[in-house]
Amino acid sequence: MNELDQLYQQVILDHSRERHGEGLPADPSALSHQVNPTCGDEVDLGLRVEDGRLVSVGWKGEGCSISQASISIMHDLIDGADLTTVARLSQGFDELMHSRGRGVDGAILDDLEDAAALEGVSKYPNRVKCALLGWMALKDALAQAGIALPAVEDRLAAPSGPCEERAPR
Repeated sequence: MNELDQLYQQVILDHSRERHGEGLPADPSALSHQVNPTCGDEVDLGLRVEDGRLVSVGWKGEGCSISQASISIMHDLIDGADLTTVARLSQGFDELMHSRGRGVDGAILDDLEDAAALEGVSKYPNRVKCALLGWMALKDALAQAGIALPAVEDRLAAPSGPCEERAPR
């Protein structure tokens, strides 16, 4: 295993152990419960949206290190982000997971930050479902709240990272 693979493996293990955003938010706009029937991974995700921004995102879940790390990383990317950023990140992660190991543009990997560590998962279709579980819960919760993500026109022309469009904490 090369150094980059070791680093990516460590990122996944760190996020699966130290779960960022774990715990459902108080007074969520919507809740979603998602299950991966293939392996039994589960997640409950709650969110609150105000003025086109995810002001609160939290979750609780059980499952493999890939699903739990992916949800933790997703939380870091989207918590406090505006819906345009969320749409761009969601589309980029979906593209990454469906690349089947062929890779994606470096700008997408840069935009996804730690989620790029999950790139190798795309080679294993059964594991892709694990990595996408939290993102599916996010989309479902937004739909339950009556919120549609804006269309992403040109993801690569967007700012280089989600931090540029986050609300101050």
